[in-house]
Amino acid sequence: MAYSDQMAQRNRMPEMLPRLRSSILEWYDCNRRDLPWRATRDPYAIWVSEIMLQQTRVAVVIERYNAFLERFPTVLDLASASEQDVLALWSGLGYYRRARMLHQAAQIVAQELGGSVPSSATELRKLPGIGAYTAAAIASIAYGEHIAVVDGNVERVISRLKGWESSDPTAEAAIRRKVQVFVGSCVDPARAGDFNQALMELGATVCTPRNPQCLNCPWTTECSTKGEHRTPERPGMMNREVACALVMRFAENGSPRILLEQRSASETVMASMWQLPFLRSAQVPERELCMTVRHVIMQVNYVVRVRDVAEDKLDAAADQVNHRRWVSPAEAEKMALTGLTRKVLSRAGLLPLSSRSALPASPSTK
Repeated sequence: MAYSDQMAQRNRMPEMLPRLRSSILEWYDCNRRDLPWRATRDPYAIWVSEIMLQQTRVAVVIERYNAFLERFPTVLDLASASEQDVLALWSGLGYYRRARMLHQAAQIVAQELGGSVPSSATELRKLPGIGAYTAAAIASIAYGEHIAVVDGNVERVISRLKGWESSDPTAEAAIRRKVQVFVGSCVDPARAGDFNQALMELGATVCTPRNPQCLNCPWTTECSTKGEHRTPERPGMMNREVACALVMRFAENGSPRILLEQRSASETVMASMWQLPFLRSAQVPERELCMTVRHVIMQVNYVVRVRDVAEDKLDAAADQVNHRRWVSPAEAEKMALTGLTRKVLSRAGLLPLSSRSALPASPSTK
């Protein structure tokens, strides 16, 4: 955008603000998706939804959100649960640190705050796992605090509206700060939560990263870009091949039991989660190959070969693990399984095949 155009737009800002607010709120009232967390102002329920929505698609979260709140309907119920119970409900969503921090924060609310979720973004940020974005979202949506919420969707919408673009990753932080300031000046004081949700909704459904639907945008008249904008190139996904073992026992009546191992509690990614034993070699003889699955964790594409391994051959093929356990399929279904393990067991017919077995752990647009 030319400097003269920038100055002209800046001079029009006082008259633009009411129009920007009213047009996007009117659009939101008519076009917002019917999502379960939008039917409540319960700060705990909104908090759960915001944590789940981090790095996870809305369609995936809906089912898990309802199941989570059915099992833990209040912050006190969550606080009194065991970590393994919480992780079991989170199994397959990925980024398990989110669940642990949510659980820890619920315990602080229960034990130190009388069971009341803080009502301001400043106080919310004192809880584990709640950063600036999540605190602002909860405070504005549940309590109506006049504060801006900026996520990737909002940043994209405002960058296009204002004509801010860059192919340089070092400039992104400066643009993010400008977006924060601009949205802060725009938030509707009477409908702060709705305004913030409207901006995020616009970015998720209309002003998308690729092929934005500009003709359906309530801000198309004021937009400086009217289409995709230039952004720094993102690093590509890494590829990795691994193998795991499917080791089973069968009772006299034919009922199966599966050998699972528990990851160390000191790990940073999937601590204490249950998984199939991993093998030292990613190469599997064709006659012992049960299946090959693809699985995404963060920025890594995994090709996982599942090997049929006899119980007495496992130690020769896999590293020794202190905590292994034989479980029935019914027990496994209720355990804190890694998403990959749940996917493999479902495809092997040992667990019910549901959306839980196919949940992506990679970031994606809300």
